Amino acid sequence: MHIRPFRPDDLPRLKEITVEAFTGVSIDQGIEKQFGPIAGHDWRWRKARHLDEDTLTDPHGIFVAEIADRVVGYVSTWIDHETGIGHIPNLALVPECRGQGLGRQLLLHAFDHFHRAGITHAKIETLVQNEVGKHLYESLGFREVARQIHFVADLRDDSSAAG
Repeated sequence: MHIRPFRPDDLPRLKEITVEAFTGVSIDQGIEKQFGPIAGHDWRWRKARHLDEDTLTDPHGIFVAEIADRVVGYVSTWIDHETGIGHIPNLALVPECRGQGLGRQLLLHAFDHFHRAGITHAKIETLVQNEVGKHLYESLGFREVARQIHFVADLRDDSSAAG
């Protein structure tokens, strides 16, 4: 596997990989299970848009994995120099490349990026049901520091405005 910097023409492929990789472990998918598509868009569209945010936040912090010139995954990062924390919003691989240590390599590449920038800590988030991610993150030294519950209200429903 070769890891290289992100190029703007990677974006459509990275979005495809993202949607496939986050099936079953996406907050957006959980929202859709409760409420259906919102504003004419399904969860896949919303999750793919996270990559747009990553490219706006720090396109130089996105690293693309290739095997034989085929894009097979990526990790996105951004750095908060004031807090000393490097953030990892997305990590995704195509199914046939999972379980082979490639996600670990991408995260180690992100760690190197953070080290070069003088960053002392890395932060990643996952859902409780993402056992594979949880195992990988713990094996790299991440420690659980908090749990969060996501709530969504249907504002078209009169009962949500009751007070």
